[in-house]
Amino acid sequence: MSQKFLAVYSGALTAVFAVTVLSGFAPRTKKTVFDEIDVQRINVIEPDGTLRMIVSGRKKAPGIIIKGKEYPHETRSTAGIIFFNDEGTENGGLTFGGSKDKDGKTRSFGHLSFDQYMQDQVFTIDASEENGQRRSGLAVVDRGDYSILETLELLSRTKSLPPPERQAEMKKFLASHPGDAQRLFLGRGRDRSVGLTLKDTEGRDRIVLRVAADGTPALQFLDAAGKVVANFPPTP
Repeated sequence: MSQKFLAVYSGALTAVFAVTVLSGFAPRTKKTVFDEIDVQRINVIEPDGTLRMIVSGRKKAPGIIIKGKEYPHETRSTAGIIFFNDEGTENGGLTFGGSKDKDGKTRSFGHLSFDQYMQDQVFTIDASEENGQRRSGLAVVDRGDYSILETLELLSRTKSLPPPERQAEMKKFLASHPGDAQRLFLGRGRDRSVGLTLKDTEGRDRIVLRVAADGTPALQFLDAAGKVVANFPPTP
């Protein structure tokens, strides 16, 4: 074996050893850094592939995703962020939009919500404007003890029915699936009043505290039939 070959062989071993040792101490990272990025949709996933968040524009907005399976969403066509729980099921989100049409009519909205497990939203913050009529507020909602999958099945089964028949099926469904009701609203109405409304488990107004657009304050207590049983200040 020539001395030249031994020298080359020894050098190669030294290089391999150096790379092995140095790579053991070098930081291991998969980060990619961007100064700026244009993207239509980002899916944030866990190491096991579970979906946790979607950030998207209007055209790439997802349907309703339940445990990783996507179902059609009849009305979602907005930019925003959709949150998902540990099981890859939609858990709330942030959506927003606004525009002015060719006739000069404006619309704008923002919506933040969080959902009950395997159900729809139970806490919302909303702001909306429709041609100069503005409304904003916070709401707390009760949901029944049934899965949102039952609602999706109903919507799919009735989507081709005429509107009156579809409304009748929805009414029948709600009668057999009780528990959905708004319980609280705090905010500004389209008439420029601000107020707090507390409701019973059937969604009926029971206490209403309001300041009208002209500054007039009022506090009302109502019975289950909607009749005012006490009014402060008393009505003249």
